[in-house]
Amino acid sequence: MPIDNLARSDVVTASTDEPVHDLAATMHDEDVGSIVITDGEPVGIVTDRDLTMRVLAEQTDPDGLTAEDVMSDGLETIEHDAGFYEATELMSEHGVRRLPVIADGALEGIITADDLNELLAEEHQELAEVIRAQRPPY
Repeated sequence: MPIDNLARSDVVTASTDEPVHDLAATMHDEDVGSIVITDGEPVGIVTDRDLTMRVLAEQTDPDGLTAEDVMSDGLETIEHDAGFYEATELMSEHGVRRLPVIADGALEGIITADDLNELLAEEHQELAEVIRAQRPPY
């Protein structure tokens, strides 16, 4: 199944010069754990963990910090027509839980480890129903 069938299209974005305070407020308001940072195209991602580890844990004064200061760069992305297994391999190989989905370099959505786990759970449930239907009564 292509990733573009699974990805969320309502990805939250911000620019590299977005203040850290605004990023945190947006995460709160949008009820998300990450914001894809764009500069015409996806260039990084800021997660709630990034804010915790790079600002709070280091006791850094957030005033004056921007997305560029705290984002994870070297962004891993996935093409919209890639498959489920490619997404899981990329996440595992690079130790990430979120992959922005792109088509021709443009951001189309985001797929998360939670999204993939939810899909697997649904598939397991369907398989369990088949097994129950074919199992002899006890």
